[in-house]
Amino acid sequence: MSVDHRELGRELELFATTPIVGAGLPLWLPDGAIIRSELEKFAAEQAARSGCRGVYTPVMAKKELYGRSGHWSKFSDDMFPEMKIGGESFLLRPANCPHHAQVFAARGRSYRELPFRVRELGSMFRSELSGVLSGLSRVRQINLDDAHVFCSREQVQAEVIVALDAIERCYSTLGIAERGYRLSIRGGEGQYLGTDEQWADAEDHLRGALNARSIEYVEAKGEAAFYGPKIDVQVRDAHGREETLSTVQLDFNQPERFDLEYTAEDGSKARPVMIHRGLLGSMERMTALLIERFEGRMPPWLAPNQVAILPVGDRHRDAAERLRADLEAHDVRVAIAADGSLGRRIRDARTHRDPYIAVIGDNEVHGGTVDVLVPARGGRAEVDAGVFVAQVVSGIAERALLPADF
Repeated sequence: MSVDHRELGRELELFATTPIVGAGLPLWLPDGAIIRSELEKFAAEQAARSGCRGVYTPVMAKKELYGRSGHWSKFSDDMFPEMKIGGESFLLRPANCPHHAQVFAARGRSYRELPFRVRELGSMFRSELSGVLSGLSRVRQINLDDAHVFCSREQVQAEVIVALDAIERCYSTLGIAERGYRLSIRGGEGQYLGTDEQWADAEDHLRGALNARSIEYVEAKGEAAFYGPKIDVQVRDAHGREETLSTVQLDFNQPERFDLEYTAEDGSKARPVMIHRGLLGSMERMTALLIERFEGRMPPWLAPNQVAILPVGDRHRDAAERLRADLEAHDVRVAIAADGSLGRRIRDARTHRDPYIAVIGDNEVHGGTVDVLVPARGGRAEVDAGVFVAQVVSGIAERALLPADF
């Protein structure tokens, strides 16, 4: 069985690419869209739990914004060409952070508002060469789980710890156990913005946060962003390739370039530190990783169809409809498959990677039970219909990695 997410994506009808749309611009098909939607809801919940408030910002802006932020001078080769509109130049954004800086700058801020945390699942664009594009793992439109925190220097380490704790919670829920932490710092060469003092201070804050949580990490010289050092969470995909999913990055340059400030407790004006924070990273890369990790058999809360109900014959259809109504009342995703032989329908449900297969025949109708198959566990059992519904609903609510064991 292939564990390449591109092949599984085609087989399970999760996403597609077409020449007329273009390479690196995948179409999320209905089942793939469910997986992404569930991940987006999870990311939003975790961001809110760690104090972030949601915002929406445009996917483009005047070229001047990215000139001020430093992105145009550093990344213009990787950005899409500018668009002339009404005598002004506009660009598709390569990153969300300049927009969030403008959210902070929308009015005067006080030290009482810090840390000021905003979060957006925003689209950004990279003009990748066709030769490096690959399924969902390398695309031209990236939908990024992205948060930015504006805080005082004294609050930096505590905020980094908040981000690390949130990342650990997310990865535990998603079953990503094998992960490594990398502290990416300046190298001897390269174009970096800021002073030596700023960089040393920022790197010490990140080391302090990692040590406070007893997280093992390696230091990587020359891997820092141009605007500050960062913590990268590294995960290997099914082919052994190392990918960066989540990041925590310090940025003292955009606050300087955009002249961001807040009123300190003594009434003076002070410059905030900006922290870039991504819990799940890009929806595309995370989805690709999970498809391969679970070989398409997603945990029940992520599965496009959570329960396949198979009435043995037409006379069992009413019981199947009642079971569907009971499950759908709890927002469980259900499909009834009634056509064709029972054996073929069971094979189809297994091929589709449905977590639960519920067969209803004469015995089940008379006994108020369900014949439950759980392919991920290799089990089969006769279960009271009410107990079955309760167990399915409970496991989905808890975001369990495996279906219930009956």
